[in-house]
Amino acid sequence: MTDAPGAPDSSVRVRFCPSPTGSPHVGLARTALFNWAFARHNGGSFVFRIEDTDAARDSQESYETLLEVMRWLGFDWDEGPEVGGPHGPYRQSERYDIYRDVAQRLRESGRAYHCYCSAEELEARNQQARSEGRAPGYDGHCRSLSADQVGAYEAEGRRPVLRFRMPGRALTFTDLVRGEITFQPENVPDYVLVRANGHPLYTLVNPVDDALMEITHVLRGEDLLSSTPRQIALYDALAEVGVGRGRTPAFGHLPYVMGQGNKKLSKRDPESNLLGYRERGFLPEGLLNYLALLGWAIAEDRDIFSMQEMVDAFRLERVNPNPARFDLKKAEAVNASHLRALGVEDLTDRMLPYLQAAGVLGDPVPEPDRALLGRAAPLVHERMTTLAEAVAMLGFLFVGESAFSRDPADAAKLLDADGLAVVKAAHEALVALHHWDTAAIEQALRTALVEDLGLKPRNAFGPVRVAVTGRRVSPPLFESMELLGRERSLSRLRSAQQA
Repeated sequence: MTDAPGAPDSSVRVRFCPSPTGSPHVGLARTALFNWAFARHNGGSFVFRIEDTDAARDSQESYETLLEVMRWLGFDWDEGPEVGGPHGPYRQSERYDIYRDVAQRLRESGRAYHCYCSAEELEARNQQARSEGRAPGYDGHCRSLSADQVGAYEAEGRRPVLRFRMPGRALTFTDLVRGEITFQPENVPDYVLVRANGHPLYTLVNPVDDALMEITHVLRGEDLLSSTPRQIALYDALAEVGVGRGRTPAFGHLPYVMGQGNKKLSKRDPESNLLGYRERGFLPEGLLNYLALLGWAIAEDRDIFSMQEMVDAFRLERVNPNPARFDLKKAEAVNASHLRALGVEDLTDRMLPYLQAAGVLGDPVPEPDRALLGRAAPLVHERMTTLAEAVAMLGFLFVGESAFSRDPADAAKLLDADGLAVVKAAHEALVALHHWDTAAIEQALRTALVEDLGLKPRNAFGPVRVAVTGRRVSPPLFESMELLGRERSLSRLRSAQQA
C-alpha cells in the first residue's frame, strides 16, 4: 500500500479508535486529524471506533465527551457511533461475542495457546534472563504442555490466559513515516490475547476489528510502534482462520508531541486538555491548523491554511518522524489569524456563547444587544486571540450600571488624584456635546485634555478608558463611548469621581 503523490485511492479505509477515559487531549485530536485528512484526500473512508473494553476506566461521560469534541472540531465520519455502517457495532464493548469466537479459532488452529504461568513465576524468569544478559519477556514455558501438565495446573486451580504464538522469526515492515523497520524475534515474545477471566485485551480486539472493518492504513502515535510486529503476526493468523479478507494494513507512526521540558506531552498536562481550548475560545479550525503543524507542513513558508486546503495537500511523505514541540504562543497566533479571517457576522455568532456563559448576555439574546454586539465586533476583530476574550473586551457594553465594575489594579493605577482630575475635565467637555458620535467625542476630548490641559494622549485617555470601560485595555475609546451611549458614558465618568 503506497501513498503516491497525485494518486488518490478511494479504497483507503482508516480508523480513529480512542478509549473513553478521562478528557480528550491534543494528541488524540492530532491523530484524528491526520487520519481524517488522509481519508478525505484519497476519497476514502474515515471509521470512528470506540475502544471501551477497559470497564474499570471507561465511562459513559467520557464517551459522550468524545463525541462532543469530535463534533466541535468539525470531523465527519463515514462509519461509527451515531452514523452506523456495515461493520458495526463500533463500540468494542458490544463486540465480545466476536472476540470470543476469534479467540477460540486461534486456539484451535494452534496459533494461540493456554498459559498457566503466574505473575510471580513470570517475574522470576525475567529476572533470571536479565542476570544472564538475555532480553526479558515470555520464554514459551507453556507453548507445548502435555495433558498431564495441564491437568496438574488446573488441579491447583490455575486459570489460564490465552497467549499468541509468535512465529519466531524477524518481522520487517515499511512504516509510511519512518521507512523500513525490523524487529528481531527475541524482542517480540509471545503475548497475552485474553485474560484468565475471559476478558479480551487490546492486543486481540484492535487487530480483529481492523481485519473485520477492512482497514487499509493504520496511522497512530509513535508510542504504539513496538506493538506493530505483534499485530502484523496476528493479522497473518487471522487470515489463516478466516477472519477478515487477509489484508494487513500499512502502518504509519506519527511523531511524539512534546510539552514543557521536552517531555512527551501527557494527557494530564494542562496544555493537553482539548476542552480547555474550547473554553478559552479557540476556533476549531484554528486549533486544528496548529495541530497539523505538529509533524506536517503544507509548505516550508506557510503556516496558515484551511482544513480543505490541508485535505487537498495532505501526503504522508510530508509527515516528519521527529518529535514536534507544542508551543502555546504559536497556537494562539495561528488561532488569531483564523479569527481575523472571520466575517463580522460569523465572529458575532461565535462570541455569543462566551458572553452568555459569563452572564454578560442573556439566553435568548435581546435583539438590541445582538445588534450592539454586531456593531462592536469590528472594534475587537483585529485585537482578539481567542473568543473568550470578548467577555473582558466587550462586557462593559452590556452590563447594567449597578453591575458595572472596574479592574481594581487598573483603577488604582490610573484613577488616582491626577487621573480623577482628567476624568472630571472629560466629563465637563462631553456634557456640552449635542451630537454623540465618534468624531464629536474624539474632538471634544482632544481639545479638553490634550490641547487645554497639555496632556500626552496616553495620559489623557487612559483614565477616561478605565472610568468608562473598567479596564486599561479595551476597544478603541471613542468608538466604544459612541456604542455605550451618552447617558451611560457620562454616568460612568461621574461614578468614577465618586468612587
